[in-house]
Amino acid sequence: MPSNNRRKFRSAEWFGPTDKGGFIHRSWMKNQGFPNHLFDGRPVIGICNTWSEMTPCNAHFRAIADAVKRGVYEAGGFPLEFPVTSLGESMMRPTAMLFRNLASMDVEESIRANPVDGVILLVGCDKTTPAALMGAASCDLPTLAISGGPMLNGRFRGEQIGSGTNVWKFSEEVRSGAMPLCDFQEAESCMSRSAGHCMTMGTASTMASVVESLGIGLPSNAAIPAVDSRRYALAHMAGRRIVEMVHEDLRMSQILTRKAFENAVRVVGAIGGSTNAVVHLLAIAGRMGVDFKLDDWDKLGRGVPCLVNLMPSGKYLMEDFYYAGGVPAVIRELGDLIHRDALTVNGKTIGENTASAPCYNRDVIRPFDEPLVKQGGLAILRGNLCPDGAVIKPSAATPALMKHRGRAVVFETIEDLHTRIDDPNLEIDETSVMVLKNCGPRGYPGMAEVGNMPLPPKLLRRGVTDIVRISDARMSGTAYGTVVLHIAPEAAAGGSLALVENGDVIELDVEARRLNLEVSDEELSRRRANWQPPQSPYDRGYYKLYVDHVMQADKGADLDFLVGRSGVIVTRDSH
Repeated sequence: MPSNNRRKFRSAEWFGPTDKGGFIHRSWMKNQGFPNHLFDGRPVIGICNTWSEMTPCNAHFRAIADAVKRGVYEAGGFPLEFPVTSLGESMMRPTAMLFRNLASMDVEESIRANPVDGVILLVGCDKTTPAALMGAASCDLPTLAISGGPMLNGRFRGEQIGSGTNVWKFSEEVRSGAMPLCDFQEAESCMSRSAGHCMTMGTASTMASVVESLGIGLPSNAAIPAVDSRRYALAHMAGRRIVEMVHEDLRMSQILTRKAFENAVRVVGAIGGSTNAVVHLLAIAGRMGVDFKLDDWDKLGRGVPCLVNLMPSGKYLMEDFYYAGGVPAVIRELGDLIHRDALTVNGKTIGENTASAPCYNRDVIRPFDEPLVKQGGLAILRGNLCPDGAVIKPSAATPALMKHRGRAVVFETIEDLHTRIDDPNLEIDETSVMVLKNCGPRGYPGMAEVGNMPLPPKLLRRGVTDIVRISDARMSGTAYGTVVLHIAPEAAAGGSLALVENGDVIELDVEARRLNLEVSDEELSRRRANWQPPQSPYDRGYYKLYVDHVMQADKGADLDFLVGRSGVIVTRDSH
């Protein structure tokens, strides 16, 4: 029973009473071999585990959970591990993003329904990080996130190869006839050669860096390789720290402030991070109740140079990034662009955590005045084609295409693209603008990573490696090219994208933050009058719930009824 000199924790409502309810809660837990003293009022730490063998990035999380438990026990807490929906980016169809919000609901309700006083989130694969943070934010308990870490660098025939980035490159080479299929297949094992998530600066590495820059993870969280013993030491120390956070009542809302989100935006720019961070941070802020909007990405990202020389923007990989100093070195290099007084989960400010952070390799982490790319922040575009915004990653784009006018080559669906892209008679050249519709939140559904459309073989064989591509989809954080994404409103919601026809002229001007369809308002009105919204084939289950309630990309593609937080009060007992 709780001792008199301890603050009463939330879990005491389950384990503290001496009545029938207390008996039930303690007795059934004891069938796992837990002794009496673990129910004496000490903090119960929930370890929210996104482990799954069908989520390869997270398949080593059982061992990380064991390290966390050692730390929790050492600090006088009671660790209890629980599973939640795991989202495997490489496996789930039609897209893991469709289920991000579902997983967040699982996390939220699992935390609220169970006797936990603090939470450790084990996250790694792309959507597991935002889903867990979104769900936990809606509860607002003391919370600390641990990323699973990147794979070791890929190696193929004496060269470093990166997750995703080289897949896209090799795939195009096979399609153009420059790479034999046997070499393509041999590269598979060479790319993914250890536990962990993508080792490029894709979405998983970006979101791990976001965890650290938001202050919701411990310093060095982002870059330690998954198989490095220091990853497990960090997990052990996180277990110790979460117990202290519960005693201090240090909650997520004290960490995830407006300053924290501003810091994260600037770090994403400096690392050449994934465009997917846009929708995820908007959704997390919406759950937390922080005033943070799409245009903040542009305002805060302007003037932030890309300092990190990692694929897809550069040439190195996450293992190199860790050895060079990782996120702490980047934050120190950003100087006054960072709110150094922002609080973090270790009880110190982010400025205190990074004040003496070393950099050991200036080719991997460049000095502020000698960046890899002068403008690293993500750009938010506006215009009649995207009145509610669109996103482009300048550091991964072709400079010569950042200001461009071209005629649209339109694909109504992803199936339409797959059917026609290899046709030698497709009317397209290097000046064209590829347009893909109906791949947004409602249209796919789930806003899949199909925005980095493959180029037609007829152009690849001529040596063309990039043209302007526009869609309401997302693209993998490991991808590259002059690709405009997240057009809002999406085509399936009646946005202007739905009205684009073959031959229409589209103007892109990234410096002016402009994306326009050069069609008169009168003609657009005529087309809109004839447009019919696509009929959703989903009449039941989560798909229907999602399509009926998902918000647009500029709002983070969360479900409308999940915005905000409800806390962890449960007014009724179960027996």
